[in-house]
Amino acid sequence: MDFLKFDRKKIIIFGLANKKSVACAIGRVLVNAGAEVIHVVRSEKRAEAARKLFPQSQVFCCDVEEEENIIRVRDEIAGKVGGPIAGIVHSIAFANYSEGLKPFHETVKKDFLQAVNISCFSLIAIANHFKELLDLDGSVVTISISTTRMAAENYGYMAPVKAALESSLCFLAKSFSDFSRVRFNAVCPSLLKTSASAGIPGYIDSYLFAEKAILRKKALKTSEAANVAAFLLSEQSSGINGQSLVVDAGMGLNYFDADIVQKAVN
Repeated sequence: MDFLKFDRKKIIIFGLANKKSVACAIGRVLVNAGAEVIHVVRSEKRAEAARKLFPQSQVFCCDVEEEENIIRVRDEIAGKVGGPIAGIVHSIAFANYSEGLKPFHETVKKDFLQAVNISCFSLIAIANHFKELLDLDGSVVTISISTTRMAAENYGYMAPVKAALESSLCFLAKSFSDFSRVRFNAVCPSLLKTSASAGIPGYIDSYLFAEKAILRKKALKTSEAANVAAFLLSEQSSGINGQSLVVDAGMGLNYFDADIVQKAVN
């Protein structure tokens, strides 16, 4: 039984960097399910990596920091791929700690605003400029984090940026409802082993702690988050809109695990 029903459907994925990317894992699930995957990456260097990983996929370049690039790549995809586009994946996040990691109250304004532009506003801009290409029952999925309400110091200002990203979902869903049935949702995984996360100070220690807090005592796999993203992109999730689905294997309910508490107090 073809549960996801992706055969020959066109899905655009923004954000592939390398084989460890969440975007790459999602692409693999979709290709295996029969979808036609189109990748949009930041640079030509990443385009080369994408072509090696997905030789059957068309690859386009777009630095979303400048909105005119989003308009340009929309036109390129419209000309070479056409529509309708069944779904869009937004797997983009960027933080520039130009003066190093600082206490949150010392956040550098230009760094924060750049992160909001690239990590959050880009979703709004992509939705706006691709709306004519999207199928009336299309699905847009972004990638967030398992909680934006925990002050993880080494994550800096990115949690508030992700909170803005998640808040944007309900407003996009509402405004698009005037002319379509396009849905907007987020996958919110716990700590993953990706190249991007490796650049976060102290991430390895946080990752190991997360593994202890997860009920099964085994870290979340990127493929597990990708599977949820694929479901949200499919017509089988038609009843889900404006939601942030936490995929953390139970980590968020287990911070008072007896072994963790005992090690902390001792």
